[in-house]
Amino acid sequence: MPGVTVKDVNQQEFVRALSAFLKKSGKLKVPDWVDIVKLAKHKELAPSDENWFYTRAASTVRHLYLRGGAGVGSMTKIYGGRQRNGVCPAHFSVGSKNVARKVLQALELLKMVEKNPNGGRPITRNGRLIRADFKCS
Repeated sequence: MPGVTVKDVNQQEFVRALSAFLKKSGKLKVPDWVDIVKLAKHKELAPSDENWFYTRAASTVRHLYLRGGAGVGSMTKIYGGRQRNGVCPAHFSVGSKNVARKVLQALELLKMVEKNPNGGRPITRNGRLIRADFKCS
């Protein structure tokens, strides 16, 4: 498929395929606390999927591919959601900064992203080569 980019394929299938690739490669460093952490303060429970770290890393790569040099703050806004306050009105709540930071640091070790001195973490050439090479049809 010549000229196929990440924008051209189904995002769910791309993230699923990339997370399976990251898990199979075994190079992504997963922290010890992944089984007990909540992903945001508005969440009640930890994620039910035991491979959520690989899925979050794949989703982060996709977002960085599309948005350019997003940083930790941008990732917390992307993965934020609605915080329900009982009888009070609901408000937006950002995601966990620690999770976003650890995912970006793990991707830095894989040379998929790099730190920009002016802020943000743009995707590197190695990260751009991933593109839509996965069979997402």
